Amino acid sequence: MAVDRNRFPFLPERIEGLAEVATNVSWSWKRDARRVFELLDESLWHLTRHNPIAILRRIDPGRLSDCARDPRFLERYDRMMAEYASEQSWQDTWFATEYADLQRERPVAYFCAEFGLHGSIPIYSGGLGVLAGDHCKAASDLGVPLVGVGLFYQKGYFDQKLRLDGWQEDSDEQFDVVNAPLERVYGASREPFLTRLQTNGREVHVGAWRMLVGRVPVYLLDTNLEQNHEDDRDLTSKLYIGGPEVRLKQEWILGVGGVRVLRAMGVDPSAWHANEGHAAFMMVERVREMTVKGVAFDEAVREVRARSIFTTHTPVPAGHDTFTFDDLAQCSGAVWEDLGVSRETFFEIGTHPTEEPGRFHMTVTALRMSKHVNAVSRRHGDVSREIWAPLWPDRAPAAVPIGHITNGVHAATWMAQEISELLDANLGTDWQRRMLDPATWEPVRDLDDATLWQVHGRLKVSLMNFIREEARRRWVRHWKEATHVVGAGTLLSPDVLTIGFARRFATYKRADLIFRDIDRLRALLVNSARPVQIIFAGKAHPADTPGKEVLRSVYGFTRDARLEGRVAFLEDYELHLAHRLVQGVDVWLNLPRVPMEASGTSGMKAALNGVPQLSTLDGWWHEAYEGLNGWAIPPGASRATPDEWDAERLYRLLEEQVVPTFYARDDRGIPTGWVQKMKHALRVAGQQFNARRMVADYVKQSYVPAMHGNGGPDDPPVA
Repeated sequence: MAVDRNRFPFLPERIEGLAEVATNVSWSWKRDARRVFELLDESLWHLTRHNPIAILRRIDPGRLSDCARDPRFLERYDRMMAEYASEQSWQDTWFATEYADLQRERPVAYFCAEFGLHGSIPIYSGGLGVLAGDHCKAASDLGVPLVGVGLFYQKGYFDQKLRLDGWQEDSDEQFDVVNAPLERVYGASREPFLTRLQTNGREVHVGAWRMLVGRVPVYLLDTNLEQNHEDDRDLTSKLYIGGPEVRLKQEWILGVGGVRVLRAMGVDPSAWHANEGHAAFMMVERVREMTVKGVAFDEAVREVRARSIFTTHTPVPAGHDTFTFDDLAQCSGAVWEDLGVSRETFFEIGTHPTEEPGRFHMTVTALRMSKHVNAVSRRHGDVSREIWAPLWPDRAPAAVPIGHITNGVHAATWMAQEISELLDANLGTDWQRRMLDPATWEPVRDLDDATLWQVHGRLKVSLMNFIREEARRRWVRHWKEATHVVGAGTLLSPDVLTIGFARRFATYKRADLIFRDIDRLRALLVNSARPVQIIFAGKAHPADTPGKEVLRSVYGFTRDARLEGRVAFLEDYELHLAHRLVQGVDVWLNLPRVPMEASGTSGMKAALNGVPQLSTLDGWWHEAYEGLNGWAIPPGASRATPDEWDAERLYRLLEEQVVPTFYARDDRGIPTGWVQKMKHALRVAGQQFNARRMVADYVKQSYVPAMHGNGGPDDPPVA
């Protein structure tokens, strides 16, 4: 690949391959690549939050020249480039071996409203986007022919700043495209748009940016083009911005524009995956393509349905978008005419049979238009079949054709390098290639207690150092009160049992449950012999006032002198901070109100670093908990409210099991009982909850059948 000299003007020819590696997100999970960029300039590596493009643009040109002549650096560089070349090949991959008869030229199109891949591309809000990013990474590892489609949010999600009273303030900060691994895709005549569509009576031009995720390209749609009306240029500028009208337009652009952009580039998918209901218009557009060519509506629906996969991610009603018929008609125009049906028939596609009359339901649309439907954990599958049973009125909920593929997380992304190196020494350096074999993980049981505990200790110290440096940085930039600094964790100690709680501040996740009995909690936190400390992080959705109230309540306890600085809240939760937390805390706390948690991937990330979880039996923990890998709050068995029951059991577990186990040390100072929990947490997460297993399940259960166009009688009627 020729080096873009405008972007990297000082890169010597001998090491110009750094440019290609830096602009492919795969460097972020390749240890050799990360080490090479760190060796260029360790200070810049940390200052840029591990952004190799920013490093290559800011580094002293003389340092690049020195590296190009340094034999030791060149040895590492050449090894990195050889690995990179191998990873770009499609030969000898898992998919090529298992499915040699399927054409790589006809990939699976994976549509999602957000992708969380790296901190330099902040176009995600939380679990859905990070899951989509891990899905693409694992597809690349396995050689699955996949192409991602999303939206290009130049202003990202939002940056979180907390007032002194703990109220979340949402601010915009447009990220620098030059320092992100993005490349604009041009049309055939070098125009900046690839397709056009009609919305709200105006023509909107849609461009795209390409982001390479190993072998997987992801295309991000963009309307910020001079060809567009001023009001339309901001449609894709910010994730989940504004009210229903803007949200509807964004989803119309994602679904309709996404299909047309792929067509414009000559991409002909053999299967289409909608990751959550935001992408349901992708199915409508594919039906429209066929009906305008003369195919009957019913036949077009059958064909589209047979090749469509839909993943539903939440049982929470607010997570399922609905729009009024009038707003949809205004956005889409008379699309029903192209479909060859009446306006009423078109709206019936998205009409819930028992709820919300007069509203078009995106999840209902995706369910009706997809043959292959799954929830994201075993328990979530049960809940989803109950929720969506009205679409199959002649079936008992247990017979509703919604399966489950439990989420997994990308091990190479979320596992600390120190843990990976420990596994290299005990499982063999090729353990990642054998990850799909459960037997690969069995030797984790035999890891040396002292070595594992030492590795964890170093990661914990690293987390505490990071927390203090972040507090220092924010103190210099915008904090004005010392209580801000204390609340940010500067009084935390690496020797104290540390609980981590980091996720979106939705009310059902109950971040404030642990404060229900403050005297009982205080007795745990400030115990002079066996103290406990808690680190919180997370954002509330800008429109979620109750979630912001919970956040403010939690933040207030960071300033409570009775708790002696044992409670911290880390501001502006994002991927870089998430890595530090899941690798450095001692136990991961998750307290969703059952059965509202669909999966809960943060606990999987912690477990891959040997961090046990304490949680209610919901989402992934319902199938992961086996007694040895953490602690579970059992279902309520009294007349107490769920919050009362769960809080009581939480305190009891902390008092009687968690804290005593952590502080029970042998004559070497090692908590051997705790370390056993760590080993089992790592083993179970590796065997069952890694993203390679997840994507392999999608391939076997959904992608391959959809690639072959296998439909069937399980589909609910569209009209």
